[in-house]
Amino acid sequence: MTGNTEWWRTAVIYQIYPRSFADANGDGMGDLAGITSRLPALEQLGIDAIWLSPFYTSPQRDAGYDVADYCDIDPLFGTLADFDVMLTQAHDLGIRVIVDLVPNHTSSEHPWFQAALAAGPGSEERGRYMFREGKGDNGELPPNNWESVFGGGAWTRVTEADGTPGQWYLHLFDTTQPDLDWDNPWVREQFRDILSFWLDRGVDGFRVDVAHGMIKAAGLPDYFPPVEGGSMGGGSATLEPAISTEPPAPAPYWAQDGVHDIYRDWRELLNTYPGDRILAAEAWVDPLSQVAKWVRPDEMHQAFNFAYLETPWNAAALHSVIDASLEAFGAVGAPSTWVLSNHDVVRHASRLALTAENLQGHGIGPKTPGLPDPVVGLRRARAATSLMLALPGSSYLYQGEELGLPEVIDLPDDARQDPTWFRTNHERYGRDGCRVPIPWEANSPSYGFGPSEQSWLPQPTEWADLARDVQIGDPNSTLELYTLALKLRREHNLALGAVEWLDGYGADVAAFRNGDVIVIANTGTEPVDLPGGDILLSSEPLDGRVLPGDTTVWLAA
Repeated sequence: MTGNTEWWRTAVIYQIYPRSFADANGDGMGDLAGITSRLPALEQLGIDAIWLSPFYTSPQRDAGYDVADYCDIDPLFGTLADFDVMLTQAHDLGIRVIVDLVPNHTSSEHPWFQAALAAGPGSEERGRYMFREGKGDNGELPPNNWESVFGGGAWTRVTEADGTPGQWYLHLFDTTQPDLDWDNPWVREQFRDILSFWLDRGVDGFRVDVAHGMIKAAGLPDYFPPVEGGSMGGGSATLEPAISTEPPAPAPYWAQDGVHDIYRDWRELLNTYPGDRILAAEAWVDPLSQVAKWVRPDEMHQAFNFAYLETPWNAAALHSVIDASLEAFGAVGAPSTWVLSNHDVVRHASRLALTAENLQGHGIGPKTPGLPDPVVGLRRARAATSLMLALPGSSYLYQGEELGLPEVIDLPDDARQDPTWFRTNHERYGRDGCRVPIPWEANSPSYGFGPSEQSWLPQPTEWADLARDVQIGDPNSTLELYTLALKLRREHNLALGAVEWLDGYGADVAAFRNGDVIVIANTGTEPVDLPGGDILLSSEPLDGRVLPGDTTVWLAA
């Protein structure tokens, strides 16, 4: 690792979904030892840090986002000793390590919740969660009309110790993920201890799950959303620009002002540790000026730019969201972050070629309308990433996108595991399609994911053609494109630069200068003549000085 001077302002951070990255013991589930074994490949790719999705003790009802012990490792993934080995190896390779933190809710199997069930109404233990009496003559109706992000109601009624129907508890996600009551000082103190536990082990920061949640509006009023949808931000469609100028009225369980006090407290704690530890917010909030509140100087360091992720492959929309992002985050002295894929959204090698509306979290499957052309999707994904990595600020990559992996559409129904699939009676496919274990070697069992053929989600046969070992050294491969882009990004200090827009290329072209690099992205179908200057990078092979559609090029200015 180099220095400790606000590395997060320019970092390229690679998201590892542990169960799908690398399996060391052959049980079909990725693990910490597998991650350790593949870290040299990430060093070669040229990333600065990794972010690990949850690996904590969990019944795995929501792939680890239902935590039963925040200070231990689930046996599926290994042990604390395995974590320490992985952390040391990453640091030795110059890679920082960010871990996921899930503070909005616990697992229903967490000892805190089990104690709450046993203690009964009015107890100190129940006060740590959102227990409420039901409505109706006998409390048979839920306390309000809130719905779960995963579909269905957000309240579940418990049976008390004497066998009678009792109180209801809130779960904005699955029934096995009860929401904590963050107005309770005890809860806040527990999480300070949890943060300290991992900081003391040497982690470089935390990605905070549902960072716009935790605080609920006083009185828990009913909510009548303005649009249909199950996304954590209120249902933005991925095929429409996700920028607005006026903030919508937040749901009474999202983006309440009280969350900011939590992060100010956490920031003070992190500031007592050396090495520039960070907080990164998963905050599905609109517009960008509202997201920027999470990264004011005394709060978090980064917030994911979901407006950018949800922007279609359209020059005018990209121009608009880039300007809005730089303005909003710059106004509070924070870097903009850029991201195109993660474990919750359709991979952008498929999403950018969808021809019908697709709400965040719904996923795609065989019966989804407007399914993508995989050739068009990959071409646009390569162009979009080439544009993104030339922007100033910090970028996030999701494991496997450097291989050009598409969303897996044809997963068998009986293989799907996302709670969304079950809670919507199979109406929404959910997020399994972006979580399929990634391929490393074309001719190895499970394509090199592990030493056996086992894979917790089935891998498609086309994974063989996308395996990492097939792509190494092929100048036209997606892996080599990413590797070159990251190398040039560092050499030309693009992350510390500024965007100067260039005119004259037509409505379908987004063109800008960043330092000594000119970036031209053709989002249309008509070819565009290129100006002079050495070609540093192109997302597709060029025929002379002509830029075809769905292609991005970097030129020496």
